[in-house]
Amino acid sequence: MNVPNLLTICRFILIPVYLLVFSSGHIKTAFLVLLIAGLTDVLDGYIARTRKLVTQLGSMLDPLADKSMMITVILSLVFSGMIPWEAAMAMFVRDAGMIAGSAFFHFRGKKTVPANAMGKLTTVLYYIAILFIVFQFPFAQTYLWFVIGVSFVTSVIYILQFRSLNKEDMRSSQ
Repeated sequence: MNVPNLLTICRFILIPVYLLVFSSGHIKTAFLVLLIAGLTDVLDGYIARTRKLVTQLGSMLDPLADKSMMITVILSLVFSGMIPWEAAMAMFVRDAGMIAGSAFFHFRGKKTVPANAMGKLTTVLYYIAILFIVFQFPFAQTYLWFVIGVSFVTSVIYILQFRSLNKEDMRSSQ
Protein backbone atom coordinates (compact mmCIF):
# COMPACT_ATOMS: atom_id res chain seq x y z
CA MET A 1 0.00 0.00 0.00
CA ASN A 2 1.38 3.39 -0.98
CA VAL A 3 0.14 6.99 -1.34
CA PRO A 4 -1.18 6.61 -4.93
CA ASN A 5 -3.13 3.49 -3.94
CA LEU A 6 -4.53 5.27 -0.86
CA LEU A 7 -5.71 8.11 -3.12
CA THR A 8 -7.38 5.55 -5.37
CA ILE A 9 -9.15 4.04 -2.35
CA CYS A 10 -10.28 7.56 -1.41
CA ARG A 11 -11.98 7.74 -4.81
CA PHE A 12 -13.96 4.61 -3.95
CA ILE A 13 -14.97 6.24 -0.65
CA LEU A 14 -16.07 9.38 -2.51
CA ILE A 15 -18.66 7.39 -4.51
CA PRO A 16 -21.14 6.98 -1.62
CA VAL A 17 -20.31 10.53 -0.51
CA TYR A 18 -21.26 11.77 -3.99
CA LEU A 19 -24.50 9.73 -3.90
CA LEU A 20 -25.44 11.02 -0.46
CA VAL A 21 -24.83 14.64 -1.43
CA PHE A 22 -26.57 14.29 -4.82
CA SER A 23 -29.60 12.49 -3.40
CA SER A 24 -29.91 15.24 -0.74
CA GLY A 25 -30.53 17.69 -3.58
CA HIS A 26 -27.15 19.41 -3.36
CA ILE A 27 -26.25 18.77 -6.99
CA LYS A 28 -23.60 21.47 -7.30
CA THR A 29 -21.89 20.25 -4.14
CA ALA A 30 -22.05 16.71 -5.53
CA PHE A 31 -20.25 18.01 -8.62
CA LEU A 32 -17.56 19.37 -6.28
CA VAL A 33 -17.18 15.84 -4.83
CA LEU A 34 -16.77 14.56 -8.41
CA LEU A 35 -14.09 17.19 -9.05
CA ILE A 36 -12.24 16.16 -5.89
CA ALA A 37 -12.34 12.55 -7.12
CA GLY A 38 -10.98 13.69 -10.48
CA LEU A 39 -8.17 15.61 -8.80
CA THR A 40 -7.20 12.58 -6.70
CA ASP A 41 -7.05 10.60 -9.95
CA VAL A 42 -4.65 13.10 -11.49
CA LEU A 43 -2.62 13.31 -8.28
CA ASP A 44 -2.31 9.55 -7.76
CA GLY A 45 -1.21 9.03 -11.35
CA TYR A 46 1.35 11.82 -11.11
CA ILE A 47 2.79 10.54 -7.83
CA ALA A 48 2.86 6.93 -9.02
CA ARG A 49 4.73 7.79 -12.23
CA THR A 50 7.15 10.40 -10.89
CA ARG A 51 8.08 8.46 -7.75
CA LYS A 52 8.04 5.07 -9.48
CA LEU A 53 5.25 3.81 -7.23
CA VAL A 54 3.20 2.11 -9.95
CA THR A 55 1.85 -1.18 -8.58
CA GLN A 56 -0.18 -4.03 -10.01
CA LEU A 57 -2.89 -3.27 -7.43
CA GLY A 58 -2.99 0.39 -8.45
CA SER A 59 -3.08 -0.53 -12.14
CA MET A 60 -6.20 -2.59 -11.50
CA LEU A 61 -7.94 -0.35 -8.95
CA ASP A 62 -7.37 3.02 -10.68
CA PRO A 63 -9.50 2.40 -13.78
CA LEU A 64 -12.08 0.56 -11.66
CA ALA A 65 -12.41 3.59 -9.38
CA ASP A 66 -12.72 5.90 -12.40
CA LYS A 67 -15.38 3.79 -14.11
CA SER A 68 -17.28 3.22 -10.86
CA MET A 69 -17.46 6.96 -10.17
CA MET A 70 -18.50 7.80 -13.72
CA ILE A 71 -21.18 5.09 -13.76
CA THR A 72 -22.51 6.44 -10.48
CA VAL A 73 -22.58 10.00 -11.80
CA ILE A 74 -24.22 9.03 -15.09
CA LEU A 75 -26.88 6.94 -13.33
CA SER A 76 -27.61 9.78 -10.91
CA LEU A 77 -28.02 12.19 -13.82
CA VAL A 78 -30.29 9.77 -15.71
CA PHE A 79 -32.51 9.01 -12.71
CA SER A 80 -32.81 12.70 -11.91
CA GLY A 81 -33.86 13.42 -15.51
CA MET A 82 -30.85 15.63 -16.18
CA ILE A 83 -29.63 13.54 -19.13
CA PRO A 84 -31.56 11.25 -21.47
CA TRP A 85 -31.27 7.51 -20.99
CA GLU A 86 -30.11 7.19 -24.63
CA ALA A 87 -27.00 9.21 -23.82
CA ALA A 88 -26.29 7.07 -20.76
CA MET A 89 -26.81 3.91 -22.81
CA ALA A 90 -24.37 5.13 -25.48
CA MET A 91 -21.76 5.84 -22.78
CA PHE A 92 -22.29 2.44 -21.15
CA VAL A 93 -22.11 0.57 -24.45
CA ARG A 94 -18.83 2.29 -25.31
CA ASP A 95 -17.29 1.72 -21.88
CA ALA A 96 -18.52 -1.86 -21.58
CA GLY A 97 -17.13 -2.61 -25.03
CA MET A 98 -13.75 -1.13 -24.15
CA ILE A 99 -13.57 -2.97 -20.82
CA ALA A 100 -14.76 -6.31 -22.22
CA GLY A 101 -12.49 -6.06 -25.26
CA SER A 102 -9.48 -5.15 -23.18
CA ALA A 103 -10.10 -7.97 -20.69
CA PHE A 104 -10.76 -10.50 -23.46
CA PHE A 105 -7.53 -9.76 -25.29
CA HIS A 106 -5.50 -9.40 -22.09
CA PHE A 107 -6.48 -12.90 -20.99
CA ARG A 108 -5.63 -14.23 -24.46
CA GLY A 109 -2.08 -12.95 -24.03
CA LYS A 110 -2.41 -9.94 -26.31
CA LYS A 111 -0.86 -6.60 -25.51
CA THR A 112 -3.37 -3.94 -24.54
CA VAL A 113 -3.05 -0.23 -25.17
CA PRO A 114 -2.52 1.85 -22.02
CA ALA A 115 -4.44 5.07 -21.43
CA ASN A 116 -3.26 7.78 -23.79
CA ALA A 117 -3.79 11.49 -24.40
CA MET A 118 -7.03 10.94 -26.35
CA GLY A 119 -8.51 8.90 -23.50
CA LYS A 120 -7.51 11.53 -20.96
CA LEU A 121 -8.94 14.29 -23.17
CA THR A 122 -12.21 12.38 -23.43
CA THR A 123 -12.38 12.16 -19.64
CA VAL A 124 -11.81 15.92 -19.31
CA LEU A 125 -14.51 16.57 -21.92
CA TYR A 126 -16.93 14.38 -19.93
CA TYR A 127 -16.20 16.38 -16.79
CA ILE A 128 -16.92 19.59 -18.71
CA ALA A 129 -20.16 18.07 -20.05
CA ILE A 130 -21.23 17.19 -16.51
CA LEU A 131 -20.38 20.73 -15.40
CA PHE A 132 -22.58 22.14 -18.18
CA ILE A 133 -25.41 19.76 -17.23
CA VAL A 134 -25.21 20.50 -13.49
CA PHE A 135 -25.15 24.25 -14.07
CA GLN A 136 -27.90 23.94 -16.71
CA PHE A 137 -26.14 25.54 -19.65
CA PRO A 138 -28.59 25.67 -22.57
CA PHE A 139 -26.23 23.74 -24.88
CA ALA A 140 -25.34 21.06 -22.28
CA GLN A 141 -27.19 18.20 -23.99
CA THR A 142 -25.71 19.02 -27.40
CA TYR A 143 -22.24 19.19 -25.91
CA LEU A 144 -22.79 15.85 -24.13
CA TRP A 145 -23.66 14.18 -27.46
CA PHE A 146 -20.55 15.77 -29.01
CA VAL A 147 -18.41 14.25 -26.23
CA ILE A 148 -20.07 10.87 -26.69
CA GLY A 149 -19.10 11.07 -30.37
CA VAL A 150 -15.51 11.96 -29.41
CA SER A 151 -15.44 8.98 -27.04
CA PHE A 152 -16.38 6.63 -29.89
CA VAL A 153 -13.67 8.16 -32.10
CA THR A 154 -11.23 7.61 -29.22
CA SER A 155 -12.33 3.96 -29.08
CA VAL A 156 -11.60 3.54 -32.78
CA ILE A 157 -8.13 5.03 -32.22
CA TYR A 158 -7.52 2.57 -29.37
CA ILE A 159 -8.64 -0.33 -31.60
CA LEU A 160 -6.28 0.77 -34.37
CA GLN A 161 -3.41 1.11 -31.89
CA PHE A 162 -4.23 -2.31 -30.46
CA ARG A 163 -4.16 -3.89 -33.92
CA SER A 164 -0.88 -2.19 -34.78
CA LEU A 165 0.73 -3.15 -31.46
CA ASN A 166 -0.25 -6.79 -31.81
CA LYS A 167 0.64 -7.00 -35.54
CA GLU A 168 4.19 -5.88 -34.72
CA ASP A 169 4.30 -8.47 -31.94
CA MET A 170 3.15 -11.22 -34.32
CA ARG A 171 5.71 -10.23 -36.96
CA SER A 172 8.56 -10.23 -34.45
CA SER A 173 7.61 -13.71 -33.17
CA GLN A 174 7.70 -15.26 -36.67
